[in-house]
Amino acid sequence: MLAKRIIPCLDVRNGRVVKGKKFQDIIDVDSPEKLGKFYSDEGADELVFYDITASSDERQISLEFVKQVADTINIPFCVGGGVSTIDDFVTILRKGADKVSINSSAVKNPSLIQQASEKFGAQCVVLSIDAKKNDEGSWSVYVKGGREKTPLDAIEWAVEGVKLGAGEIVVNSIDEDGMKSGYDIDLLRKITSRVNVPVIASGGAGTMEHFRQAVHEANVDGILAASVFHFGEIKISDLKKYLNNNGVLVRK
Repeated sequence: MLAKRIIPCLDVRNGRVVKGKKFQDIIDVDSPEKLGKFYSDEGADELVFYDITASSDERQISLEFVKQVADTINIPFCVGGGVSTIDDFVTILRKGADKVSINSSAVKNPSLIQQASEKFGAQCVVLSIDAKKNDEGSWSVYVKGGREKTPLDAIEWAVEGVKLGAGEIVVNSIDEDGMKSGYDIDLLRKITSRVNVPVIASGGAGTMEHFRQAVHEANVDGILAASVFHFGEIKISDLKKYLNNNGVLVRK
């Protein structure tokens, strides 16, 4: 078993880290570089930063914080939100990010996945999928920060994204976002069984057991969370000890 990654997610709005529930009720948390350094020192394996209103505002990502974070931490980090062109990839990577996440722009222009993968390598291209359960018993893809439903099926979109060149899939459950009742294991399991790239679970962490379940029951490669880390409910060092004692290989 490869070591599973613990990944704090930092949603950024107007240069500040914020958090909400089901993409609403947003509150302020801290500065990106300060919180990033805290998690790096705590033992996080990676960080993910999302400019959460860039796509819905139809603007480019606010990049002031990216270089500041790169200068402050020594672990890999991914940046997303409002990325819509190859030039955006170039800018973000040059400022020090290791990966770039695309979501709404990939749905609008799937060829962006292929172009970016061919230019920078699949390892730099992360396809983020915001998924919500629908009446047909599957999950629909949402864009623009979870505000707009699309006709895409989340599982099939993940498969297509990998075919186009995405090197990693982040699966965020809108239904579970900030609810702390556990990850959407059924959705994650269906996607991990269909793709051959790392899958990251997102949306729903409330206890250490939820992290273990995502690995053992859905075979994910990384576990992403926000609220439980931001508000000190779970310490990363304690989480890694718990997982290691419960059959999940993590980096020390």
